[in-house]
Amino acid sequence: MKGFAMLRIGSVGWIEKERPACGPLDAIVTPIAVSPCTSDVHTVWEGAIGDRHNMILGHEAVGEVVEVGSLVKDFKPGDKVIVSAITPDWSSLEAQAGYPMHSGGMLAGWKFSNFKDGVFGEYFHVNDADGNLAMLPEGMDLGAAAMVCDMMPTGFHGAELADVQYGDDVCVIGIGPVGLMGVAAAALRGAANLYAVGSRRNCCELAKEYGATETISYKDGDIVEQIMELTHNNGVDKIIIAGGNVDTIDQAIRMLKPGGTIGSVNYLGSGDYVRIPRVEWGSGMSHKKIHCGLMPGGRLRSEKLAKLISTGRVDPGRLITHRFTGFDHMEESLMLMKDKPADLIKPLVII
Repeated sequence: MKGFAMLRIGSVGWIEKERPACGPLDAIVTPIAVSPCTSDVHTVWEGAIGDRHNMILGHEAVGEVVEVGSLVKDFKPGDKVIVSAITPDWSSLEAQAGYPMHSGGMLAGWKFSNFKDGVFGEYFHVNDADGNLAMLPEGMDLGAAAMVCDMMPTGFHGAELADVQYGDDVCVIGIGPVGLMGVAAAALRGAANLYAVGSRRNCCELAKEYGATETISYKDGDIVEQIMELTHNNGVDKIIIAGGNVDTIDQAIRMLKPGGTIGSVNYLGSGDYVRIPRVEWGSGMSHKKIHCGLMPGGRLRSEKLAKLISTGRVDPGRLITHRFTGFDHMEESLMLMKDKPADLIKPLVII
């Protein structure tokens, strides 16, 4: 089979590989629609998880089941499915402890394009199919469905980690596709003042449509100073970090109220340490909490998020700004995520 792969750090291209084998609990899926992610960019061009050789990229796919293992109960060949980007081993001790995304080791629920081939191939393997596939609702837009794989559950996990409650003042730092879904989730959970930090015009406009009450940009000055001015020097109750770098938590601590919570789902692709400012940390006694995490993945989460789309609560399909048809557009769409032209939020390739 053909696949679009990371050849080594800084290099991508098409390769030929054997079609993956199907275990008794597993499924083999062929993609219908896929979407490149900034995580793919971090992996290839920053070497964020170390060097990988001839590893097929991609972790966001809607597909058709072509084969299932003998112990798979709920799916069969021909089923159209949403495939979670995070595919835990649901019988693992880590999953039983409540952390399925770390089943088998830290971040090991993230298998696609981390330590096994991803979804940018003619076929791909899904472990624990009954736990990691979800039926594609009939008539659902493929762009919206593809956002259920990663962008929507990750942004929503940011709101969960921040423990957004009704009436909270919330700041979302970074309003790319994940941050925009963080805005939508915070609004659904009842945020009052909802500040979205970003500089790209189309993202700022969409953030307001998803529920942001104000957008601010680092181009207009220090974002901490802007938040403190908007909140009359009180700061915010909750912060979702969906972008930035190793210095972003420093900024978040400075704008957070005592007792407040940071929920970070940001993939730090470079840097060795994050910094916490001592004074704004209350000299260690501020009750300011930092929760960081990889989204849980799995079937139930995908089904619930798809239900939010079907009932009109949120439309993640609006994240899609560039649509392509044909497998040969994989490299073009990935380079869009790398170069980030002004009109881009998220690309989709329909196979």
